[in-house]
Amino acid sequence: QVVLVESGGDSVQSGGSLRLSCAVSEHSYSSYYIGWFRQAPGKAREGVAAIADDGRTRYATSVMGRFTISQDNAKGTVFLLMNNLKPEDTAMYYCAALVYAGTHYFSLEAGEYSFWGLGTQVTVFS
Repeated sequence: QVVLVESGGDSVQSGGSLRLSCAVSEHSYSSYYIGWFRQAPGKAREGVAAIADDGRTRYATSVMGRFTISQDNAKGTVFLLMNNLKPEDTAMYYCAALVYAGTHYFSLEAGEYSFWGLGTQVTVFS
């Protein structure tokens, strides 16, 4: 069982920055992906960024160059630094964990992730 708790959501003006944090309760798994997802009202949940246990990262095209995912393994925390925020970034942001044995493709599909936090709201106003 993995428990994830997000924090850092806020209301910010367009062009501003926020850093979201995801505290991961169980971070001793050797093989995992931690992803950030978002869901706006009336829209499907979409993958934003993910980081692997070995530090590899991947991003959705819509946030590439603006968002940066990182992790502090010692503290069991994954961060999402969001720069140059736009109104279309407004959503509930969730972090999630995909734990696997053997091999697993580096997924940004919400359905592949088993453990989820409750989310933190990000609102970007113009």
